[in-house]
Amino acid sequence: MGTADADSSRPILIYDGDCGFCTYWARYWQKLTQDRVNYQPYQQAASRFPQISIKEFQRAVQYIAPDGKTASAAEASFLTLSHARGKGIWLALYRNLPGFAAVSEWTYAFIASHRPAFHRLSLLLWGHDYAPPSFGLVSWLFLRGIALIYLAAFVSFGVQALGLIGSHGILPLPEFIDAIKQVFGVQRYWAFPMVFWLASGDSAIQAACWAGAALSLLLLFNILPRLCLLLLYALYLSLFYAGQDFMTFQWDLLLLEAGFVGLILSFSQRIGIWLLRWLIFRFMFLSGAVKLLSGDPTWRNLTALSYHFQTQPLPTPLAWYVDHLPLGVLMAATAVTFLVELVLPLFIFCPRRLRFVAAFGFFLLQICISLTGNYNFFNLLTMTLCLALFDDAALGTVVPQRLALWLQQRKPILETGKIALFVTGSLALLIVFVSSGQLYATFNGRVPAPVMWVEYGVGPFRIVNTYGVFAVMTTERQEIIIEGSDDAVRWKEYAFKYKPGDVTRRPPWNIPHQPRLDWQMWFAALGTPDNNPWFSRLLRRLLQNSREVIALLDGNPFPDKPPRYVRALLYDYRFSSPEEKDSKGIWWDRKLSGLYYPAVELSTSRASGGAPPSKVIEEIMHPQ
Repeated sequence: MGTADADSSRPILIYDGDCGFCTYWARYWQKLTQDRVNYQPYQQAASRFPQISIKEFQRAVQYIAPDGKTASAAEASFLTLSHARGKGIWLALYRNLPGFAAVSEWTYAFIASHRPAFHRLSLLLWGHDYAPPSFGLVSWLFLRGIALIYLAAFVSFGVQALGLIGSHGILPLPEFIDAIKQVFGVQRYWAFPMVFWLASGDSAIQAACWAGAALSLLLLFNILPRLCLLLLYALYLSLFYAGQDFMTFQWDLLLLEAGFVGLILSFSQRIGIWLLRWLIFRFMFLSGAVKLLSGDPTWRNLTALSYHFQTQPLPTPLAWYVDHLPLGVLMAATAVTFLVELVLPLFIFCPRRLRFVAAFGFFLLQICISLTGNYNFFNLLTMTLCLALFDDAALGTVVPQRLALWLQQRKPILETGKIALFVTGSLALLIVFVSSGQLYATFNGRVPAPVMWVEYGVGPFRIVNTYGVFAVMTTERQEIIIEGSDDAVRWKEYAFKYKPGDVTRRPPWNIPHQPRLDWQMWFAALGTPDNNPWFSRLLRRLLQNSREVIALLDGNPFPDKPPRYVRALLYDYRFSSPEEKDSKGIWWDRKLSGLYYPAVELSTSRASGGAPPSKVIEEIMHPQ
């Protein structure tokens, strides 16, 4: 660092005003540092510093401190950036990390010798009027989106809760509570953090669901947002555990983690945005990685989508049409899926316009999934997470100008103190630490010991999770059809609201609602009754004509009195051909493939028993 005569109380950065690349980044740095640094082209300032040659001004930027000391090239750049909040780390690395200075100066020289090309690249990747990103509008939209998704999730579970976990439901919550007490003792409060330790009756379940819905509306209208986010997370975590087999889905975990990061976002926008980007990266990248790591041949030979549309849990009407597309088209779509899930996530950590490409790719994939499959709030949640890949300048071009202007002029209502920032920063480091270990384990097969210790401590709170959907493609569709009878001769079929049954019924739409019993019936068909001990409890409730459980179905074939017997048959379903659909009016074709559960009555112990406590707890601790 040399010396020069300075006539200002502020440092000066002198750049080449005839260089488009230099002018572009000097303008950006000026927005970063604001009035803390004086920026001047050498064409105006060179005469004041005769000791610096014109050749040096043209070669590299020059930084002149108030005391007259000078620096050029990479060092000058880092000195300038050190006046911007949070950018001082680059100067620290330059001065303290061995080899960093040499690499920086070489990189600067290379870029300086190719300025026109890098100017064009800057315009392409960052835009013509690049400014330091702000995230006020992004944060506001994300929190409104998470409020709507919470609302859908709480209402969806609320209308089913009594049939699923109520006192007359399939898996009564009080019985689950007692099972946990037997296994965990006093440790239960940490292993299963939920409000239902205070009360677990039907009223408590309903109160949790509808309180969550009310808090979602308060958050939607920005009333006590931090308190609402905390309580929403606590209530949904409680339902996650209380729901047992019916709440063990990856989107439930994703909502818990996204909601918790939303709480962090309300304290620190920058930390929250980076955590959301890290979350969407992990979710998308792992979704692609597990498909290859599973060794499933249909993913590797690109035929997976030729099975997916008819074998997925709850297809939409459009799935029938897409399933009949030519194999070449479906194979190309499978390849595009890998592109979106394995390549585009890497763009999240690239310049802003590449992030936009990733976001649009994710949006397109989620829209296609939601058009062909009923995945409740899952696709909507994923698209809401993608908002973090934009900045206010980008979203300001598509949202109403009045809204953008109102948010821009609006003064922050919530202040964040140093202690709160320290806590949120610590939580962010914890999430990144544990999730990085989980990411490593996906490819290595083993979680590093330090990560395992931390994960064991924070795991019950589900603030950091591992993901990977559709790892193995189901190539055949087995459907369980439950029947009841008074005499074991004439049988009547129980119809479900959403899952395939009647072959003439068009597949319904139910987004953003998740009919959780219908979903579990799909999983049950992949295994046996012994793998799904809740199934015998379902049959028991049907033999009792449980009003709460019958409400989960599409009508009751025994409205006056319960059947004496129930059984479950297994059918092989496939989409009908276009000819069958036109001539017979059927969407599905089915063939009986076997018996899933033999005929039982209430006196039969197999139908009246429940899952052992250890089995129930094991399944809730390891979500699907």
